[in-house]
Amino acid sequence: MSDHDRPMTSSASNDALVVLSIRIVCLGLLGYWSLLLIGPFLTIIAWSIIIAVALHPIFHWLCAKLHGHRTLAAVAITVFSLFVILGPAAWLGLSLAASVQMLIPPPPEIIKAWPVIGDKAYAIWQLASTNLTELLIQAAPQLKPLGSRLLSTAGSVGINLLKFILAAAISGFLLIPGPALVQSIKNIVVHIAGTRGEEFVDLTGATIRNVSRGIIGIGILQALLAGVGLLLAGVPAAGLFSFLVLLFGILQIGPSIILIPLIVWSWFTMDTRIAVLFTLYMVPVNLLDNLLRPLVAKGLSTPMPVILIGVLGGTLAHGLIGLFVGPIVLSIVWQLLVVWARDVPKAGMNSAGA
Repeated sequence: MSDHDRPMTSSASNDALVVLSIRIVCLGLLGYWSLLLIGPFLTIIAWSIIIAVALHPIFHWLCAKLHGHRTLAAVAITVFSLFVILGPAAWLGLSLAASVQMLIPPPPEIIKAWPVIGDKAYAIWQLASTNLTELLIQAAPQLKPLGSRLLSTAGSVGINLLKFILAAAISGFLLIPGPALVQSIKNIVVHIAGTRGEEFVDLTGATIRNVSRGIIGIGILQALLAGVGLLLAGVPAAGLFSFLVLLFGILQIGPSIILIPLIVWSWFTMDTRIAVLFTLYMVPVNLLDNLLRPLVAKGLSTPMPVILIGVLGGTLAHGLIGLFVGPIVLSIVWQLLVVWARDVPKAGMNSAGA
């Protein structure tokens, strides 16, 4: 190459670099703008995808039973999902509200002997233990500074319930074109991750199914069965205890920390026959996760600290829906990192041998 041609080649390389830089900046701006647009719906999209992936084997089975009517199968699963979400959620909300009332004991008589404020404090406490709603109405002017915060909290609960409903509805639309969508995602990931893109997508789907069924699904089932038993036995604060069973089940701590003390308590407070029935019912419920998890979550190897961080981080970042989405997303990241890290030494050995 002559000296005259070298400046022309260098100029062409610089032009190509400038064009490439402009393309990257434009793609980055488009990606950032798209992220801003879908940001408010990100948790809904993630939860709807999780539901669709977790329920797709059931959808496939139901399609076969309905002689290939995919739309009918999708509608049936969506309606059932909405029923599963709305029914327990409504019961849990009402029961938690009633549990707050039950947790306020009657005031001791000694409070009346307090100087100056004794009679007033006793009256307020007595009203709180018998009619908390009336007390809140009477104290509304004093609680006005906290009104905005209380309304914000109540609105957050309502928004999270709406997110659950929307995610369940959207997941129904994802069931029918599921295989085509998965193949499109694999094609995209192959461009990013190379030849192992399809394996990563398959691993992601398997992780979603394992965590959603083996941890979240079993946790919800245990909470519902425990709630039924607590209600039938007349245990106070049944909704609160059911929620704790769900929480400890998702954290993989297990419901024993809640149910075993309740079983012991039943023998001291209930009739012997009722206590026996309560024990015979609650012991299998308590052991349900140990029995079902090996069957429905084969190969689940996500460590408990990862699940714990996913639950706490998801709840803090996205509210109630993050309680379910957080551990699944973090489990996916963990499994992908494990596979990626496991392949690094092999790649190093091959290059060393070459």
